[in-house]
Amino acid sequence: MPHMNFSAGGWRMAWLACAALAGCAWGTAQAQDRIYRCGNEYTNNPTPAQKKDCTPLEGGNVTVVQGTRATGGKASGGNAKSSSVASADQPRVDPAVQKARDSDARAILEAELRRAEARLLEVQREYNGGQPERRGVELRNPALYNERIADLKASLARAEADVAGIRRELQRVGGAATPAASSAQAAAGNAPAPR
Repeated sequence: MPHMNFSAGGWRMAWLACAALAGCAWGTAQAQDRIYRCGNEYTNNPTPAQKKDCTPLEGGNVTVVQGTRATGGKASGGNAKSSSVASADQPRVDPAVQKARDSDARAILEAELRRAEARLLEVQREYNGGQPERRGVELRNPALYNERIADLKASLARAEADVAGIRRELQRVGGAATPAASSAQAAAGNAPAPR
């Protein structure tokens, strides 16, 4: 057997390290030895009130996997119940409050529609059926003119899509298209559609 030479401090450190490892091993073994089952719950530290209803489990580790709770009804054919449970979880809104919210939403959408239609008319006027007025720099450089035409065409397509989207949203919330929408269409009638 080899001879180990420890100084006084070395023995003390070795002894403390062994004691710490033994304490950890003992604590782990104790924690695994004292697992209790209290109904459907597993714990290693039951409260004194729970101890009378808890039974200690011996051996092996316990792994508990959290699942989801059933919302009611059977797995098959419980659709009616589950939909009523889902709607019961939703907060109830007073009909008068909901009507005011819908009215506010319609007013906001109508204002957005007026702005979008004004922007559409502005872009249509500038686009001028694909032949906008040339600017001073564009007279000398046709590439800049063609680039501006492409930009205006893209802006026109975006403005038309914005107006159409706001109109769809207004129809969805139950609002009719405003008179401004028909006047914008009439004014746009003299400008040909983008190509």
